[in-house]
Amino acid sequence: MAGKERKRVSIMVFHDELCQVFNGLMTALSLQRAGAEVTVFFGSRGINAVHRERVAGLRCLPDQPEEEQERVMARMEEMNLPMPEDLLLMLNMEGARLLACPLNKSVFGFADDDFVDGVSLADPATYYTEVVMAADMNLTF
Repeated sequence: MAGKERKRVSIMVFHDELCQVFNGLMTALSLQRAGAEVTVFFGSRGINAVHRERVAGLRCLPDQPEEEQERVMARMEEMNLPMPEDLLLMLNMEGARLLACPLNKSVFGFADDDFVDGVSLADPATYYTEVVMAADMNLTF
């Protein structure tokens, strides 16, 4: 983006349902690759998406019958779609900022080393003013 200031994008992931997490991370990766400065915040149940052990257990459509869940998961595999672990790694390696909510870290009883590589805690004193309010675009999943 020569000669232009990079667009700043804030993406908030508040769900741990795999389809929502996938959509948020794919959007973040697409915007990062398009030249935006991307920050992804994981709060509420979304913090499970950046937990080292829980991320692999995320499910699509957990409120639907098991056979529907399995059908969607099988279709995602057939399409060779990346899983959240892969998307988080790509985002981290490509320079996106990955932030976890410190309040939800405490509520869920997570330790600092429970998070996947590249995730740090958001600073409650500055997150909303420096990231959300300063963003050109705010998206929520």
